[in-house]
Amino acid sequence: MDEEILVKEREDGIGIITLNRPQKKNALNISMRRKISEYLNRWKNSDHIGVVIITGAGNAFSSGFDLSEFQDPSIFNEIYESSAKYHRDVWHFPKPIIAGINGLAFGGGFDLAALCDLRVSSKDAAFSHPEVKFGAPPIYTPLRWIVGEGIAKDLCFTGRKMDAEKAYDIGFVNYLVEKEQVLGKSVEVAKRILESPRDTLRFTKSFMIKQTEESFEKAFSIEHDQAFKEVLFKHLKK
Repeated sequence: MDEEILVKEREDGIGIITLNRPQKKNALNISMRRKISEYLNRWKNSDHIGVVIITGAGNAFSSGFDLSEFQDPSIFNEIYESSAKYHRDVWHFPKPIIAGINGLAFGGGFDLAALCDLRVSSKDAAFSHPEVKFGAPPIYTPLRWIVGEGIAKDLCFTGRKMDAEKAYDIGFVNYLVEKEQVLGKSVEVAKRILESPRDTLRFTKSFMIKQTEESFEKAFSIEHDQAFKEVLFKHLKK
């Protein structure tokens, strides 16, 4: 349903995607992942949209994947395929993406924040990988590149919660603001980015992606693709 994703194309060249299931803490389901992929693929060659902001409605950025879908084995393949495509579409998007983290970012929400280029967070946000407790291996590599191996291993193995102040201190969060300022600050940062020529931004982002592309694909094919097929689905079938 389109209502699960709110999309705005601003006149100043900023595209905003709002995860809009506040009653479910913006849990990502198949249709939402497909819509995110659809808009990112539409915008990647757009002459108008130069920066994208992804944020959440209500009091959460995203609690992760919608676990209710995992109760239906008949859609496991759709879950896997939509997830594999969506993660790669975010990572390989050729323009800057800002995560406007307006609340908790757990599981797949934590992953989404890590896949973005910059992170603006509310002071009451929190980050965690609780999915490891029910058999879903966290995506480790993008997080490791941001915060280092020691902290990334700790967060991925323990599933412990990290508050926004700690996330800022270790460099995961770039800007820390009050909750009501998250979107405004994200737009401010986006406007600052757009002061540079679009081709310069695109070249810079492409260079960043190329530096990690092979490593990302090798790691993601194990941490996501193989993990889904060999570990996660096995635990769900028990």
